[in-house]
Amino acid sequence: MLFPTLTASEKRKNLREQLKSGKLLQFPGSYSPLVSMMIEKKGFDGVYISGSVLSNDLGYPDIGLTTLSEVSHRGRQIARTTSLPSIIDADTGWGEPMNVTRTIQEFIEYGLAGCHLEDQENPKRCGHLDNKSIVETSQMIKKITAAVMGKKLDPNFLLIARTDARASEGLDKAIDRAKAYVDAGADMIFPEALQDEKEFEKMRKAISVPLLANMTEFGKGKLYSTTELTNFGYNLVIYPVTTFRLALGNTEKGLDIIKSTGSQNEAVPLMFTRQQLYDLTRYEEYNQFDQTIFNFKLK
Repeated sequence: MLFPTLTASEKRKNLREQLKSGKLLQFPGSYSPLVSMMIEKKGFDGVYISGSVLSNDLGYPDIGLTTLSEVSHRGRQIARTTSLPSIIDADTGWGEPMNVTRTIQEFIEYGLAGCHLEDQENPKRCGHLDNKSIVETSQMIKKITAAVMGKKLDPNFLLIARTDARASEGLDKAIDRAKAYVDAGADMIFPEALQDEKEFEKMRKAISVPLLANMTEFGKGKLYSTTELTNFGYNLVIYPVTTFRLALGNTEKGLDIIKSTGSQNEAVPLMFTRQQLYDLTRYEEYNQFDQTIFNFKLK
């Protein structure tokens, strides 16, 4: 009950097998251990842990202010409550190549199934903002090489290379970078902020490894359906900020109702019920467990 029956190693192995299935895998974003449990209950394939959301949840903008310790510890909490594999955002790796090796090893130790590493300069910014600065291809290759060294703890850990080059260098250069990252050892490519269907398709034709699509709301691109992404030939889709935005949206509505009416009565339909919360957190299972232990009688 306290932990899923699958080990972290088994989750990583399962993700590798899922990627061979030819099915588009859906990974909604989770900002909480409880949300991870709901994602599994709803039948999704995995959990995505967004660096932007972790930063925003601490009250910071997404500009690289969080630390490896903050992200890895929260990542472990979010990943541990589900038998699904969890992928986490590693931003720029928190330092030079040696730091990247440590980052990968920390994630493996904390039970993550994979991560993505990006080629932006630090401080970084959200992938759908303008004026992003990216490092030289050679610098990113060094980081990927270092990440591969960190993977020796578990070769099934999924190393995803994200490139933000489309916005500043164009699609062809982004493809060249993606190919170089694959040659350096990346297991999957995450091409950020592609502009249209033709670009998704061109990236797919050029790259031999699995591809990740980022369906984030209010970004530069269209929100493609699973059918469309499957037709493009993509292997995994993330919805990084969706659950966080839904929670904040309803929270704001509820607070406005209390402020304007003096009561939360009108906000109750927006809420998860007590019974739903009990069901999700498996109160009954814990109650049964408790009774099997504390079943003695005092004389």
